[in-house]
Amino acid sequence: MQRYTEAATMTSPGVHAAAFKELPDGVAAARTIAQGLIVHEHLTGAYGFELPDERRATVHIRPIAALIDRVRAEDGRPLTQAREPANRVAGDCRHFTVLTVAILRAHGTPARARCGFGGYFGTGTFEDHWVAEYWNGERWVLADAQLDAMQRDMFGVGFDVLDVPRDEFLTAGDAWARCRAGSADPETFGLSMLNEAGYWWIASNLIRDVAALNNMEMLPWDAWGGMLKPGETPDAEQTELFDRLAALTLDPDASLTELTARYATDPRLTVPGEVYNAVLDRLDVVSS
Repeated sequence: MQRYTEAATMTSPGVHAAAFKELPDGVAAARTIAQGLIVHEHLTGAYGFELPDERRATVHIRPIAALIDRVRAEDGRPLTQAREPANRVAGDCRHFTVLTVAILRAHGTPARARCGFGGYFGTGTFEDHWVAEYWNGERWVLADAQLDAMQRDMFGVGFDVLDVPRDEFLTAGDAWARCRAGSADPETFGLSMLNEAGYWWIASNLIRDVAALNNMEMLPWDAWGGMLKPGETPDAEQTELFDRLAALTLDPDASLTELTARYATDPRLTVPGEVYNAVLDRLDVVSS
């Protein structure tokens, strides 16, 4: 569990370490801070404004230190002071999640990002999504750091978003295992706004989740290694790999030795120095 209390490549606050130490402790406070600094790029209309294209660059920032650089460049007030929605930096579910994880780790709370699918967005499907997973002293708890009061009302979410039920958010490995067992349909896992879904999407999120469990929280559209191409059907060898990864990620603490070893030695899993940014259709240096 110690590995999830330490800052890593994406969760390190860098020059903002002292400021992070001064932030209030606890998952509720961390979530509130993230919501006051970030606005989801595709939900700005719900907050009464349209996001100019020139402000979308921040959604491609990976390290939290660089994201906070941008926050402070635009507004030098303390991080605890919520910005108006139109003045927040643009991000997505992954940015809310990783910032929340970074704040929790700065206070010694074990926390990690999980990549999977949320079934609570009113589309009737499980949508590509990230949440934080934190240790509350007794168990690992899922927390959706993106959903503020407005979004909870908009999506009709009635559960505690700081303790998301495990059947409302499925990690990628859980989604894969359920589909393989025949208890879920792979065509209900993807991103409905793109009209894309299927085993290929679940498999790619599974590799992202393995990377996140190894403290490399990549962008939702970063592609590398063994990820399947859109619409690609996994062959027998690929299916065997994803079956095993799903089993490992269902209980990552019990499987940590194998999970870390596979990530470190299998080029299909290890995040390389450059990844393909599918949104911008280019290769990106990972540290950017």
